[in-house]
Amino acid sequence: MRAQLALVEASRRLAAAGIEGAALDARRLLAHALGEPPERLTLRLQDDLTAPEAAAFEAAITARAARQPVAQITGKRLFWGREFRVTRDTLDPRPETETLVAAALEEPFAKVLDLGTGTGCILLSLLKQISFAAGLGTDVSAAALDVARGNAEALGLGTRARFQQADWFAGVGGYFDLITSNPPYIAADEMAGLAPEVRDWEPFGALTPGGDGLDAYRAIARGAPARLMPAGRLMVEIGPTQGAQVAALFAAAGLERIEIRRDMDGRDRVVIARKPVDAAGEGCGLA
Repeated sequence: MRAQLALVEASRRLAAAGIEGAALDARRLLAHALGEPPERLTLRLQDDLTAPEAAAFEAAITARAARQPVAQITGKRLFWGREFRVTRDTLDPRPETETLVAAALEEPFAKVLDLGTGTGCILLSLLKQISFAAGLGTDVSAAALDVARGNAEALGLGTRARFQQADWFAGVGGYFDLITSNPPYIAADEMAGLAPEVRDWEPFGALTPGGDGLDAYRAIARGAPARLMPAGRLMVEIGPTQGAQVAALFAAAGLERIEIRRDMDGRDRVVIARKPVDAAGEGCGLA
């Protein structure tokens, strides 16, 4: 079958399955099956598919019709201009998370801790921009850490990025001038309303801590002051209705200069806080 005809039929199948952006997804999946960059797909549309190409495309379209995310099918996602490997063990990096990266890069840092690192997209994007910085990414999932290590190696950051299995700050030593996190924040009663691509395919524990969705922020607020250098920054991604609550948790932990940043769609997305400069006795150097 000619590639263009296969693409038309696949687009119809995905639209019938209720997939938004069916035509675009079909193009991305055809490019993946052909081993071509998406921008070069047009050059292949008049070619006949080989049997392996047709089989790969059929498998990809069947998976997408079952609501598996495109990034999981292709195994990769573009974030902050770089390609990251994605699996079912990690969250799919999202454009709104780039709001956190942009905010972190407003000031230099030497040592960064990324809690719940997943693919490592936040930590590794930061390290690629700040050539003298080093960082630690933690996650409770050993499988996610394997993905993050692979992404670090692929980006040439294997010597500057370390990874450690940890439940938030448990077992983490040293001091950091920047702590980042995109923690699980979806409340238990919101899970049913998520898109199937998220609810049914992404790791449950990376989406929700249960309850009101704030438990991760409570843990971060308790642990961050002891691991931050004076004037060190804490930055977390939040759900769009959680800004005031997270800001209050950070203020109660003794952090200051708290602000809420909005994403490209105008929704509250990142809470930023700092450890006081005159905080006594902790964080006087990099360890």
